[in-house]
Amino acid sequence: MTTPVLAFLQHYLRPLAVAVAAGTFLALVGAVNTGDIPLLPRLVYWVGLSVLGAVLGTSVALVVGRLWPGLGSTWWRALVIVAVLTPLFTVLVWLAGGRSPLTPRVAAAYFGVTLLMTSGMTALMTLAGRRPIETHAAPPEAPPPRFLDRLPPRLRGGEIYAIEAEDHYLRLHTSKGQDLILLRLSDAVAELEGIEGAQTHRSWWVAKAAVRDAKRGDGRATLTLTSGVEAPVSRAYARTLRQAGWY
Repeated sequence: MTTPVLAFLQHYLRPLAVAVAAGTFLALVGAVNTGDIPLLPRLVYWVGLSVLGAVLGTSVALVVGRLWPGLGSTWWRALVIVAVLTPLFTVLVWLAGGRSPLTPRVAAAYFGVTLLMTSGMTALMTLAGRRPIETHAAPPEAPPPRFLDRLPPRLRGGEIYAIEAEDHYLRLHTSKGQDLILLRLSDAVAELEGIEGAQTHRSWWVAKAAVRDAKRGDGRATLTLTSGVEAPVSRAYARTLRQAGWY
């Protein structure tokens, strides 16, 4: 299988599956006063509209990810997707509804309904496609990760095992011990590019080389690091990390 096909499956397959399920549901309930339309055309309309939304939404998410690779929260990307798709789909739903005179009241009604739809679909697809934020190993000639400049003097030269968020601070787990610095986890992860690792939990980033053991139970996992510290793996990231060979 070629690389473009693999990329398509990785980014689009799950959102498309969610879109087909959501479109089928909207057709069956006759959403937005479409209940009088025969079932087959209704299915074609809602599934087609949902699939189009999934493709456009995923494409917008990929563009946002390229433009702002350090964006820490998938929900910020979701807000961008909703802002882009809602006006477009307001027009599409209005056209499908018989193109009644577009008075301010009619426009507001269509916009409100479409905003609810795009927000709901985007939330579903964000949850379904949620992945850990990853950092990647740098080639030998690359400069060291920017985050190393933030290490307290007594930790300089040590190997970073993990970073744990504690309120407004970050606890650094390294081969030379632990210490706290004032920084957001999302900013730290952006500066850790150059070290192979991933966010395993909303409060943890872990270096892959530091993982020595893993325990699984009740759908959760815990990673034991070289230092003996245990880092949690949230349910949202467990499957992706397992498929990537973390445990």
